[in-house]
Amino acid sequence: MKKIAPWMMLLLLTAATACNNNKGSNASDSTDTLTAPAGRWTAERAEAWYQQQGGWLAGANYAPAYAVNELEMWQAETFDTAAIDKELGWAQQLGFNVIRVFLHNLLWQQDSTGMVKRMDQFLDIASRHGIGTMFVLFDGVWNPDPHTGKQPAPRPHVHNSGWVQAPGTAALKDTANDAALKSYVQGILTHFGNDSRVKLWDLFNEPDNDNGGRFSEDPAEKYKYAFILLRKVFQWSREVNPSQPLTVAPWRRNWSDTAKMDPMDHFMFDQSDVISFHCYETLASTQAKVQLLQRYGRPLICSEYMARPTGSTFQNILPYFKEQHVGAINWGFVSGKTQTIYPWDSWTKKYTAPPKVWFHDIFHEDGTPYDTAETALIRKMTGAEQQ
Repeated sequence: MKKIAPWMMLLLLTAATACNNNKGSNASDSTDTLTAPAGRWTAERAEAWYQQQGGWLAGANYAPAYAVNELEMWQAETFDTAAIDKELGWAQQLGFNVIRVFLHNLLWQQDSTGMVKRMDQFLDIASRHGIGTMFVLFDGVWNPDPHTGKQPAPRPHVHNSGWVQAPGTAALKDTANDAALKSYVQGILTHFGNDSRVKLWDLFNEPDNDNGGRFSEDPAEKYKYAFILLRKVFQWSREVNPSQPLTVAPWRRNWSDTAKMDPMDHFMFDQSDVISFHCYETLASTQAKVQLLQRYGRPLICSEYMARPTGSTFQNILPYFKEQHVGAINWGFVSGKTQTIYPWDSWTKKYTAPPKVWFHDIFHEDGTPYDTAETALIRKMTGAEQQ
């Protein structure tokens, strides 16, 4: 595939931004300021968007069984539409209407034209199965040194052993890389920003995750540079002004007192059009978080939940989310090379066989449910059993 030259992409994006501003966009004129970007949706617009989705949002975080990480999912040499079509067929049978899917900035640098083409193919497949997509642009979780090309085989019995951060530590700290990251963000949003197959944009997954000290990352440094990039990504995105909402999900710390809230969490809540969050906790803890977040008066989406040993199970959590009209996107769908049936502690504790109780995921690689009672409950909650 022929790549779009970076200078040409930036030229096109500048023209697109100018056009948006002429149409009344309230995006900031500056592309370099770190102040909070303008253009957040009103609560009324966010609620109207949710009402237009055709009902309660329910789905899963999705990586195909063949992929050890987001790069192996999307690169031309390994992208497998037949596998994706088969697996999303299982999601359709559950009644899922949304999936959360991770992208990577290196895919854009490697072959922007090919990346867009494959994303378009993916969206076609998901749409045929009645599923909308929530794309994630950046990710602060797991391996901090991503590279394109052939990806490593998974380490036996280790949860997400090959997953990679985006943009990765080196690029995160290097502000000279801003032009490439901005080209990626605005290139993707310009191309798909009015695409009805895309439900919403998750700009940065857990940007400040210290990954439990498993890698040589300084938590304070990670926090500082991730917060800088997070601010820029919101601004770059507002300049494009997509028709879909933007969100980033706080995932830890205390959200009860806005005056004492961590600055990054405060920023994420205050800049998101719809409020997303992560919670792998018991029903009581989940209920407490939802009650806190309802103060924002915006649609709520839990974009990560469901880790069976922690008490975050479908049986405990899904009926409550439906009752409260909270979008529910569990972690994991099909057991495969990500190996997220194993718990987080598999990085430090030796496992020699699959755990009796799966940590995440719903299906075996052949499509057999891990627990038929779970899939029956999901179908009941989504209304799929009536179809």
